[in-house]
Amino acid sequence: MSASSQAVTRPRVSEARCCKADVVGSLLRPSELLDARGQWLAGTLATSAYKEIEDDAVDRALALQERCGLDAVTDGEMRRMFFTGVVTDAIEGVELTPGQTTSWHGNDDDSEILDIQLPVAVTGKLRRRRSLATEEFAYARGRTDRVLKVTLPSPLMLSYFWAPDKSTSAYNDPFAMFADAAEIIRAEAEELASLGCCYIQLDAPELITLADPTQAQYFANLGIDPERMLTEGVDLINGCADVPGVEFAMHLCRGNNQGKWLAEGGYEAVSRKVFPRARNIDAFALEYDSPRAGSFEALRDVPDDRRVILGLISTKNDVVEDKATAVARVAEAARHFPRDQLAVSTQCGFASEQSGNPISEATQAAKLALVAELGDSLRG
Repeated sequence: MSASSQAVTRPRVSEARCCKADVVGSLLRPSELLDARGQWLAGTLATSAYKEIEDDAVDRALALQERCGLDAVTDGEMRRMFFTGVVTDAIEGVELTPGQTTSWHGNDDDSEILDIQLPVAVTGKLRRRRSLATEEFAYARGRTDRVLKVTLPSPLMLSYFWAPDKSTSAYNDPFAMFADAAEIIRAEAEELASLGCCYIQLDAPELITLADPTQAQYFANLGIDPERMLTEGVDLINGCADVPGVEFAMHLCRGNNQGKWLAEGGYEAVSRKVFPRARNIDAFALEYDSPRAGSFEALRDVPDDRRVILGLISTKNDVVEDKATAVARVAEAARHFPRDQLAVSTQCGFASEQSGNPISEATQAAKLALVAELGDSLRG
């Protein structure tokens, strides 16, 4: 059912567990939304007019996912500038100021590396100013009869906004900052649950980037102990998911920024520490679109009462994958984890930041339709 004024029936939490064709989060933002956001931020477009354009973008995102045949849908993260918008756009203590620099890889052979200075940093104590996620859910829930997923960042995502020269005035220990972020994210999850949300994804790319020694050293250089991230940090994420009546997925990827990637390394580097320890996580959404992700053998470390969402379809390039090859990869994964507990999705969102990946809207639709076809094959 596309966006309309008709009443819709909300799915039960058990329906989230039955989703075979899933979605990670963001979709490409329409150019008119990006233009309007620029005008609104500049003060030349009224908030009421801007919100109408934003609402229309959400309607179109939901309709696209429904046409493509997905079981679970999101609002496309149309209301966010970054996928971390629940934190960066909606709480005090995070400031638009030059932060840490990260190195992104443009090709699999590492021939292209782009250094990007992050535009935000933690400069004060974190306090919840407003809820962005509840606006997203409250609007979208009346416009779809599919399972509606809301994405929230892991509290450890604040590791990328930790700038020792700016953040230590508020926090002596970055894990104290993570703990405050976890309280905020848990509050978001509880409020979403009170509104009827039954499916929440916690985005935790930082955990699998630790498989790359370069990235582990990056965190260590900032004073963030990688081993604490895999123990104390996972416990904080697990606490965010301690909300009755909600199916929680944890998304792990190796970075997604304008088609570029941040890290490489197989899940086996962290799987025995992360998968069993994250006891409140019901499903793991795992990037598997390139050899950088390693083999499926690490799926054996996923507890047998969970689900695995295979991110087989890339959002980083404009080429639609071969269906037969993707079906064969599903079969390969099923050698290591029960087939009836598998689902399929894209490897990440199409626009983790608002400018998006170098993919056309037509290719985006074709990739989402392929995810739906692969989901249908899992039901057979």
